[in-house]
Amino acid sequence: MQQAVRGALLSFRADPFEVPLEECVYHEADGVIVMESGVITALGSASDILPKLERGTVVNHYKDCLIMPGFIDCHVHYPQTEIIGAYGEQLIDWLNKYTFVAEQKYKDPDYALGTARLFMREMLGAGTTTASVFCTVEPASVNAFFKASEEYGLRNIAGKVLMDRNAPDALCDTAKTGYDQSKELIENWHGKGRLLYSLTPRFAPTSTDEQMEATGALWKEFPGTYLQTHISENLDEIKWVKELYPNAKNYLDVYDRFGQVGAKAVFGHGVHLEERELDRLSEVGASIAHCPTSNLFLGSGLFDLQGAMKRPNPVRVGLATDLGAGTSFSQFRTMGEAYKIAQLRGQSLSAFEALYVATRGAAKALYLENQIGSLDIGMEADLAILDLQATSLLKYRMEAAESVHDQLFATMTLAPDALVRATYVAGNLVMERDRETHQAQYYIPANDLA
Repeated sequence: MQQAVRGALLSFRADPFEVPLEECVYHEADGVIVMESGVITALGSASDILPKLERGTVVNHYKDCLIMPGFIDCHVHYPQTEIIGAYGEQLIDWLNKYTFVAEQKYKDPDYALGTARLFMREMLGAGTTTASVFCTVEPASVNAFFKASEEYGLRNIAGKVLMDRNAPDALCDTAKTGYDQSKELIENWHGKGRLLYSLTPRFAPTSTDEQMEATGALWKEFPGTYLQTHISENLDEIKWVKELYPNAKNYLDVYDRFGQVGAKAVFGHGVHLEERELDRLSEVGASIAHCPTSNLFLGSGLFDLQGAMKRPNPVRVGLATDLGAGTSFSQFRTMGEAYKIAQLRGQSLSAFEALYVATRGAAKALYLENQIGSLDIGMEADLAILDLQATSLLKYRMEAAESVHDQLFATMTLAPDALVRATYVAGNLVMERDRETHQAQYYIPANDLA
């Protein structure tokens, strides 16, 4: 059944890191998006689209709002939701003190499902409609996450963490059990509805050579699946990897030796990558997930986004919250922190560039740019609707905004909790926030599993 939304539309047709803004930014001050069977079937100016609508089409009019593609989070840990804001120290200490403790709870399927559902609501409340997600070593954590994703009809990517050394015994699998359990999960979930599977070695120090070999072999066995892990987040981590793999040319080479570097491989952080590592990522089409709030919170370093995306051989980069070291579900807040990191590097990140890596650029990093991340005919109808009058301060600031870019930049700087007015998934309204109370209401689509 045909339905439509009306408001200001904003999206990208191309990469603002590569082409002039007038060639890549799509903006309609008063536009309409028509949706049917989960995809966008028409969009354009209200004056052009409204007269062509089928009789009886419901049009939800979002005044003083920006309608844009749903945000995409390229690297996040749903089991770490409960440890957001835990006193940090540095990466390895933080993992041992908080992460490994929290993740041991996920043997319990009910606990895992409860957290997955809470995570999903927070994600949708922030306008995020796709995420690449680390579960835990327990298959129950993966089943729970995909079940919760399925309830809302989300296009999500996730996988069981693989980890057979340098971690608590309760969180370790083996090369064989990791392979067998991952294979079963792929067969059960990959390609089911909008769900996709990612092989998920936590990072090189927590997998033996045997597990790394098995992971590379399994990834090759199932073309179309993803692989996600961490790389070059922290200087002590890099030193540790050099001690564990003294013959490797660099950190990326460790993964490369085990067949884990290629298209649809997503490497979290990449803060301290060498030029030859960036060259290799570009060569094979692998991606980096930029995690600003996490890198700042743990003091890991300042990722060079401009250097990765504007080099002669650009690397695919998508924005990521990296909860729970990351400090917010909001990609708009994450954009604001990415700007600050660029400033500290003596660079300037425009609001359009920041928004690109949270939408179309993130979709490209995940090889989904033909399905999500943009507003266009035939794209899946995942939408985030931003209320530019969500708070009195934001409303006041918008009155002084002189352009769409000014609106965006002020919004990513202020980024109030109530910023996202509504979220649509595959054309279904799944979250709507009351403009007075800011209370969010969530809806599970009738045609999906409850």
